[in-house]
Amino acid sequence: MNATDREILRLAVPAFLALVAEPLFLLSDAAVVGHLGTPELAGLGVAAVILQTVVGLCVFLAYGTTASVARHLGAGDLRAALAQGVDGVWLAIIIGGIATVLGILLTPALVGAFGTGVEVADHAETYLAIAFLGTTPLLVMLAATGVLRGLQDTRTPLHVAVVGNGLNIVLNVVLVYGLDLGIAGSAIGSVLAQVLSAAWLVAVVVRAAREHDAPLSPDLPGIRAAAHAAVALVIRTLALRACLLVGTYAVTRVGSNATDVNVATHQIAITLWSFLAFALDAIAIAAQALTGRSLGQGAVDTTRQLTRRMIRWGWGSGIVAGAALALSSPFIGALFTTDQEVRDLLVPVLLVAAVGQPLAGLVFVLDGVLIGAGDGAYLAWAGIAVLAAYAPAALVAATFPHGLVWVWVAMTFVFMGARGVLLSWRARGDRWLVTGATPVR
Repeated sequence: MNATDREILRLAVPAFLALVAEPLFLLSDAAVVGHLGTPELAGLGVAAVILQTVVGLCVFLAYGTTASVARHLGAGDLRAALAQGVDGVWLAIIIGGIATVLGILLTPALVGAFGTGVEVADHAETYLAIAFLGTTPLLVMLAATGVLRGLQDTRTPLHVAVVGNGLNIVLNVVLVYGLDLGIAGSAIGSVLAQVLSAAWLVAVVVRAAREHDAPLSPDLPGIRAAAHAAVALVIRTLALRACLLVGTYAVTRVGSNATDVNVATHQIAITLWSFLAFALDAIAIAAQALTGRSLGQGAVDTTRQLTRRMIRWGWGSGIVAGAALALSSPFIGALFTTDQEVRDLLVPVLLVAAVGQPLAGLVFVLDGVLIGAGDGAYLAWAGIAVLAAYAPAALVAATFPHGLVWVWVAMTFVFMGARGVLLSWRARGDRWLVTGATPVR
């Protein structure tokens, strides 16, 4: 194993474990709620898609912060790196406060947009109205994690993720079954775990800022600059999240798919897909941090070498993930539901998802490289192009017999395939290789 591999693994292994732990917040919720009944699980599915979309749109708080902090670190200015990170945390607090208020007020309308039955909608509204209280802690966790990744520290987020998820599982079981709070107990447990996790991460960032005399008070120009730089990543994320929403809409509203069984099956499948996506994203996290640092140092050749090596790691990780998903597909449904129809339908859906995992490994790595390079404008346009290709494909696929399976075929080969083509084309060029602490495009 060469020095490049060791550097990638030093960042990627803790990031892998942390990223696997993060979606366990929803996986543990799904496992606990799924045993309450299929309507409860379907309600959680609708609520989870909405919540993941809101939080996912703000993933720039982690990605953008990682890249900018890493560039300053590569340029040798640790104080500026931490100041940039603190601005990101303040931006997370501002956005989180707004999202919490709007989310609670709009919960009935957001759930109603999916057109599910009354019972499923009631469960979704109950969960979502409480879960929105955790929006600010979640966004603060994203920003603080981005700071630490930019500083080449992926171990601290791992420790927080493991402890926070363990606490979430305990609270879910106690509140849902011990106190008989039902689906509301699951949401309360998750929010409490998120608050404590966010407090831990912020404490680490604050301590580092004080050690290097970086400012902790809100810096409005810095916050505005962080928000302005995030616009392209927001557009990129919005387009990709819209693809996932289109897929859920196709399952819940198009053709003969709008049944509790299909919605519940799709929820389990998308949760497992997200779980693997976070796992595969570990190399992308390393890519963000190492690409930003090497470009901050002005080392273009090193950046190229890192990219080639990380692409190999992406392919390999995807092959392993796909094999694991395919082998577990006949058995994994039992962890989430007692409904045999859901278990049976889940198997072909997961097999389709398994085939696409190697491609996903490539896509996530290249996404991380370009984010680390600050190539947000191209990623935004690429995201819009992917949405334009995938949306009609998913809606048409849902009209076929066994439409749920065909929606997943479209997700695997159109959604991920288009991303792979566009990102690979960009990575072969030179326009993204901009050096310096603050890239100018």
